[in-house]
Amino acid sequence: MSGGDAKKLVRSPSGLRMVPEHRAARSPFGLDEPPWVPDKECPRCMQCDTKFDFITRKHHCRRCGKCFCDKCCSKKVPLPRMCFVDPVRQCAECALVSQKETEFYDKQLKVLMNGAAFFVTLGTSDKSELMVCRLSNNQRYLVLDGDSHYEIEITQISTVQILTEGFTPGGGNTRAIGMILQYKVPGSEEVMQMKFIAGEDFSCNKKLSASWLAAMHKATKLLYESRDQ
Repeated sequence: MSGGDAKKLVRSPSGLRMVPEHRAARSPFGLDEPPWVPDKECPRCMQCDTKFDFITRKHHCRRCGKCFCDKCCSKKVPLPRMCFVDPVRQCAECALVSQKETEFYDKQLKVLMNGAAFFVTLGTSDKSELMVCRLSNNQRYLVLDGDSHYEIEITQISTVQILTEGFTPGGGNTRAIGMILQYKVPGSEEVMQMKFIAGEDFSCNKKLSASWLAAMHKATKLLYESRDQ
């Protein structure tokens, strides 16, 4: 691990977190810890409206920062987007969201890092190049390797459009076959476009490509959420 990717253990009111030493090195899918609603501003549970007293204690959800009773905020769920080392207390609504994100971190993130092969077309060119596309280990770059080499900073991606085939008016199954990616060139307002199409020959595993595209689609949603925070 390079010095720029070094991490440190920090303790916050919410728990222990393993975070990058430099904020610029943080994952583009990460979320900042929310400010907690001050105790004096929440005399009642913000879910069931139960009044807090010496018996009914208040708890803060580590994901949204709101105040709840133990019944409404009892689940401890992993929250990798905030770099928590251990599962943390969350309200029912946030716990459900975090549980769904666990699949991305446990499975789809690995798919993105392992990579898949696509025919890649740059801009308006009529020539494509077979390249292996993968997410870098620090999650900050989309790396493309073939005869050419590209590294696209994830935070510079503006739009991702997944291309599918097999749609029928009756609602038949669709299958991801590629994507159109638009991104900004660092230090410029210029927007570049790349088109990715899963290959038809035996050197390209189309099932693997489809899984990679599905993971990329989920990653894009998380990226947009992080930006909107």
